[in-house]
Amino acid sequence: MTMVVPNNGEGDALGYFVNKQSPQDLVLRLYKSNTTPAETDTAGSYTEADFTGYSSVSLTGASWTLTEGAPSHADYAQQSFTSSAGSQNQDVYGWYATRTTSGRIACAERFATAPWNIANNGDKIQVTPVITAD
Repeated sequence: MTMVVPNNGEGDALGYFVNKQSPQDLVLRLYKSNTTPAETDTAGSYTEADFTGYSSVSLTGASWTLTEGAPSHADYAQQSFTSSAGSQNQDVYGWYATRTTSGRIACAERFATAPWNIANNGDKIQVTPVITAD
C-alpha cells in the first residue's frame, strides 16, 4: 500500500514550510491493529505493537537523506524490530510515524502483504522509511 499523510501530518508539514511552527523528529512505530491508513487518522487510530523486544525508534532529522528531483524524496536507513522471545503470536499490519513532542501522526503505511506475524524468538520486521513528494 502507498504511504498516507493524514491531515495532521499535512498541517504540520505546511506549518514547517512557512516557518509557523518548529519541526520535530519522528518516532517510527509498528501497529498491530487491522487498520488501513486514511486522511482523517490520528495517532489514536493505531494500536502500537507490543511483542517482546519491540520498541519504537526515534528518527533524528540529521540522519535523513534528502534528494530533490521529480519526485523529491527523504530516505532513512532501514530499521529493524526483532522479537526477543518465543511463543508469541502477534500480527503486525504496518508502520506509522508520530512527532516526538506533540505525538501527532505524520504518516502511515500498511504492509502490502499484511499482516506479518511475530511468533518466534528472532522474528524480525524491517522498515526503510521513505517519504516521496511530487
